[in-house]
Amino acid sequence: MSNNPVHPVLDKRAVRRSFDRAAPSYDAAAVLQHEVCRRSLERLDFIRHAPARILDAGCGTGNAWRGLVARYPGARLVALDLAPGMLRQAGAAVAWHQRLLGRAPAAICGDLEQLPLAAACIDLAWSNLALQWVNALPQAFAEMRRVLAPGGLFMFTTFGPDTLKELRAAQMGTDGHTHVSGFTDMHDIGDLLVQAGFADPVIDMETFTLTYPDVKALMRDLKAIGAHNAAVKRPPTLSGRAWLEAVIRNYEPLRRDGKLPATFEVVYGHAWRPTPRLGPGGRPVIDIKPVGGA
Repeated sequence: MSNNPVHPVLDKRAVRRSFDRAAPSYDAAAVLQHEVCRRSLERLDFIRHAPARILDAGCGTGNAWRGLVARYPGARLVALDLAPGMLRQAGAAVAWHQRLLGRAPAAICGDLEQLPLAAACIDLAWSNLALQWVNALPQAFAEMRRVLAPGGLFMFTTFGPDTLKELRAAQMGTDGHTHVSGFTDMHDIGDLLVQAGFADPVIDMETFTLTYPDVKALMRDLKAIGAHNAAVKRPPTLSGRAWLEAVIRNYEPLRRDGKLPATFEVVYGHAWRPTPRLGPGGRPVIDIKPVGGA
């Protein structure tokens, strides 16, 4: 496994509260999230698949819905998010005629690591920049495979380990606490997909650099999209002025052309739930591996 940054255990209740509070401000601040969503939707144009049932896992304010419906107009969409506030914000944007025709997405509040869905009920599991908020990526992948029907597609994006590397370095050693979550390397993600039983995984990465006038502006954007420190072992109180001054001081040497950079490493991936191989009589083929190398 790669030497990724430390992954603190997340308090899911804190994650839910953060995104509930951020729901009204999310769309205005989530410039990167919307752009990654757009680029990921474009990738569907090169994949031959005709899903009848789509899961938007970690749907947020529903920024993928229009693109998914445009590509698969006959599909039924299930929208799932951990935060009820995000689902309400997304639902408020559904057009009246979609409601009238009964084509509004089915909204479900749930956890990516414990999907409240039946097995093999989904043909396309879509997730845009949500998987970084799970505690056990193998469990989330296992759940995605469980709910996918044979031949189903899992399409996702998440953040890689270089994300917010400048902020992480600036906060290092300021108070003994972890303030920026760790993220999983793309090569490890590919291995985990195979271990979860997916076939033909395709993983690649793209780096975005956003710029800010100062550290406070960066932190305001992160707060506006709900990206708070939700670690179980987070500081019991808000970090004080001395901590913030230390972070500002440590970040300042990175300033170029009057701006501070913030790196985001975006990992794009897709993989398939295999269709069982059938023998001449139509029965599934079961591979039997010898024990002990005999």
